[in-house]
Amino acid sequence: MPRPELLSRLQQACTARAEAELLRRLRCVSAADGAEIVISGRRLWNFASNDYLGLAQHPRVCEALVAAAQRWGVGATAAHLLGGHRDTHEALEHKLAQWTGRERALLFSSGYLANLGVLVALLREGDLCLQDKLNHACLLDGARLAGATLKRYVHADAASARRQLETAAQSPALLATDGVFSMDGDVAPLRELATLCREQNATLLVDDAHGLGVLGPDGAGSVAEAGLDANDVPALMATLGKAVGVCGAFVAGSAMLVEGLVQFARTYVYSTALPPALAAAAATAIDIARHERWRRDRLQTLIAHLRSGVQALGLTLLPSRTAIQPLLVGDSAAALGLSRALESEGFYVPAIRPPTVPAGAARLRITLSALHSESLVEQLLATLARHADSARSV
Repeated sequence: MPRPELLSRLQQACTARAEAELLRRLRCVSAADGAEIVISGRRLWNFASNDYLGLAQHPRVCEALVAAAQRWGVGATAAHLLGGHRDTHEALEHKLAQWTGRERALLFSSGYLANLGVLVALLREGDLCLQDKLNHACLLDGARLAGATLKRYVHADAASARRQLETAAQSPALLATDGVFSMDGDVAPLRELATLCREQNATLLVDDAHGLGVLGPDGAGSVAEAGLDANDVPALMATLGKAVGVCGAFVAGSAMLVEGLVQFARTYVYSTALPPALAAAAATAIDIARHERWRRDRLQTLIAHLRSGVQALGLTLLPSRTAIQPLLVGDSAAALGLSRALESEGFYVPAIRPPTVPAGAARLRITLSALHSESLVEQLLATLARHADSARSV
């Protein structure tokens, strides 16, 4: 029997996905201006951005980036341990540690790399890694890369997590969860999970990519909102490319954790450092995020407005109190059709289809930003009303 050819196999997989109307396609954005983007020459209201606080184009953030680029250039030129670690990185790490109430923080070039790095550094073959069923892909990949035994519990169900932990009571264990789930927008039961981990002597890792800047006192995230500290959540990861509006990620925790990551997190050791100019921009964005509370207040107003309006239309939003508001459609073709109908009327709200979400759970992932206004949300609701029938396939 001839050996299968890998590129042909990949082509066949793409063809199958296209036939099922599940093919992902790149859309080129040629301009961005606040809450508007330009795609294929058309200006669209953007309801797909993770720029929850509207900081990505903030003048002070842009000025900080330009000033740092004039000093350092556009690249770090090396990994942190080989001369790429600059004073802007150091200052940002101190700021992040202080914001999240940790001893230290360590920068990574992306959230994916941060989660791979911390999981591979902490876990060994045979250890137990327990994860929420809806965790981000990078958490799952990190456990597999580490060679740990991966078990998944029912979404946001601490009792299910307890049963899974008790099946391997003698194994070193790490429980990993998103703080805010990226496709459902709901918040993990962090207090219950922290209690479970204390009782079971397991380490808790929280990926707060979508909570930092949006939830908690001063926007310190879902862990802070839950009233938990570094003893409850020894390993905290969050990104700088969502509410902070820039790029990169970090892991925060004890000095011992960070020192261990410097030694054993391969994605840190062997990656070029984040450009210093981006670190300077992120530090400025954090100051704005922390102290301009009106941005979080506006988000809450917009969330309430959208949810009330969608309910009045008889459509189904998943239970979320965050800026991520998933409009459940169910059928992939119907979700894609609704997305295209909205785009034809000036709203960019892409359809999320399997395998990103489970079969039969296709949706429009509506994301809100402090850049939006109540009148703009009202326009979106009016447009949804005109196409409501195609959103009722659930």
